[in-house]
This record gives sequence, C-alpha cells and structure tokens, in this order.
Amino acid sequence: MKKAVVLLSGGLDSAVTLYASRKMGYTPYALLIDYGQRHKKELEFAKRLARECGAHLKMIKLDLPWKGSSLLDKAIDIPSLRSASRIKSLGIPSTYVPARNTIFLSMASSYAEAIRASAVFIGAHVEDSSGYPDCRQKYLEAFDRVVRVGTKRGLEKRLKLEYPLIKKNKAQIIGLGRSLGVPFQYTWSCYEGLSKPCLKCDSCVLRAKGFKEAGLKDPLYE
Repeated sequence: MKKAVVLLSGGLDSAVTLYASRKMGYTPYALLIDYGQRHKKELEFAKRLARECGAHLKMIKLDLPWKGSSLLDKAIDIPSLRSASRIKSLGIPSTYVPARNTIFLSMASSYAEAIRASAVFIGAHVEDSSGYPDCRQKYLEAFDRVVRVGTKRGLEKRLKLEYPLIKKNKAQIIGLGRSLGVPFQYTWSCYEGLSKPCLKCDSCVLRAKGFKEAGLKDPLYE
C-alpha cells in the first residue's frame, strides 16, 4: 500500500484528513510537530487519534524563538467572542503563525522522501483560508508545484501534495468525518488549554457552528 505523510495537529480538520488519507488507499504516517504552541493539550489528542486510526506516528520538536503569534506568545491576547461572520470579515488574526504551513509542509515533504511516501496531506480548508494565507488553495497549488519540481520523488512523479478538505466548510468536514468514523471526542480545536473548550475563541466558534449546521452534537460537550 502507498504511504502518505499526514500533518496531524490534534484538531478536527487534521483528524478528518488523517482518516481520509486511509480511505484513499494510503498507509498514513502522521507527523506531529511541537512548535512551542500555547498549550500541549492538542498534542495528546493527536497521539490518541494516531493510535485510534492505526497510523504510524512521528513527533518532532521545533523552536520558533521569534514568535510573532498569539499561539506562541502568551503576552498577545487570543481573539475571542467574535461571531463567525465577523471572523471572516476582519482579516488575518493574531493566531496566524508566520509561514507555519510552509515550514510544516517542507518538513513533511522531507519526511515523505525519506520513507518513500507518495503524498503529503494537509487539512487546510475554505473557512481557514479566509484568514490564513497559507491555507488558501492558491498557496497549496503553489506548494504542490514546489514538491513536484523541488524534490527527487516529485521529479520522478512519485510525490504530490493532497488537500482533500480545501473546498469544504466546517459542517461538510464534520459530515465527512462522521462517514469515515472519525472519533471526534479525541479532537481538540480550542486555542486555550483548559479542561473544557472555552467556546469563545475563533476556533471554538467555527467548530460549534460546524456541528450545529451538520445537525450533530459535539462529543466534547456530551
């Protein structure tokens, strides 16, 4: 079976992407990156997700000492109490980590070449792309070209970038996840590392909206 490196954060989108890669006929190799984010809770959820999916797991630590994001610097406030429509209208939020996906995809591509994988998967999608420039389709298409012309396996037409969620909104992603058997109780979206999701940050707002529109209950609140 073909191998795929899947960027796994512990969040809902990357969880669905992990399970989607398996459905697409790949053996998933989950890459989990501890980059000094605000809390470690999502890392523990990611480890559980990899076990539940039967994926190989590689965890690495990365230092981004220049920070530049509220996810890296606790002195910067996390945006909160914004409606879903307001989130989309206000542009790139402080939770954007400078060039994070470029860094992560480069590392995933290197890992993919080393294990002779055929694809790199990322869970970027349309609702994130309204704020984060490195979640937009044009960016992902450009990075796919980088992989195809800037790696040995890419030149051999043996490596590509996959982003199966890019045209889906959160409700559609949740629906897909349900059909794939994703254990949503082992996903963490909140930017805070509390015992329960804060329900105030942008990520919580979009997750709650997605479950409501999908007609499902979020298992984190059952």
